[in-house]
Amino acid sequence: MTPSEHAELALLLEVSGAPKPGNVDRERDLPDLRFGQFLAGAVGARAGLERAADPDEPLGEAFETAVAGMADAAGTNTQFGCLLLLTPLVRTAATGDLTPERASEVTEATTVADAAGFYRAFEHTDVAVGDPPEGAAELDVRRGANAVPALRERDLTLYDVMALGADGDANAREWTSGFPWVFDAAERIHADDGPLLDRAADAFLGLLAEAPDTLVVTEHGEAVAEEVRERAEALVDAPEAEVRAFAADLVERGVNPGTTADLTAAALFVALERGGVSVAGAAEVSVRE
Repeated sequence: MTPSEHAELALLLEVSGAPKPGNVDRERDLPDLRFGQFLAGAVGARAGLERAADPDEPLGEAFETAVAGMADAAGTNTQFGCLLLLTPLVRTAATGDLTPERASEVTEATTVADAAGFYRAFEHTDVAVGDPPEGAAELDVRRGANAVPALRERDLTLYDVMALGADGDANAREWTSGFPWVFDAAERIHADDGPLLDRAADAFLGLLAEAPDTLVVTEHGEAVAEEVRERAEALVDAPEAEVRAFAADLVERGVNPGTTADLTAAALFVALERGGVSVAGAAEVSVRE
């Protein structure tokens, strides 16, 4: 499979893993988001992922194309953050070895035009984001294309934009630090055993236990995010019934650890690209009862 095909598969595997506390999975819809929409969003993003694999295509435009296709197919935002992580990783895998060092080279080589594509992507769908850093109101991503003149005036690349938000957003931190959580989670997926869908769910819970989910911080505050992290940490080796109870509780409270889902999708992509994991064969595609 090509890197863009692996990225699409990673999106499908991520949403299909279960239980995935607080998120849509193959067993649970949310009131305003459904499993089928995530499947459609993954397929809709394909054209943008294919552009990301082409080194002659601007990375920012590839990301915008992926987001626009996702939003058109799903009718809403299903995988914006996943695509933000996958786009540079696909470019890395398509042009050489998929390593943290080369991924950093890809993100550091982005341009002001790439940053403009990133901002335009926000015009295709609603995205939950925090306020911009102090003194950077003109760079608020919610302004979409209206912020592009400020980007150009400041000569900010997409890497620079991610660096501005790295303190408060895990995806931006990954972008500017060589994707450490993504590559670590991919190693755990490799070391795990059993069906790949189960490994996806386990990877999600493990990532949720590592640090407060930054989307939860944005939507519910730091105290709630830390409480969710602590509960996930206590459940890493717990019986599955307890994880399912935790999942139901988060859904009832409207707490959605979406950034953790983004990281999980990216980790699945890295694991698939590096080989040694597969969805082929009866044992691999079976699911837990």
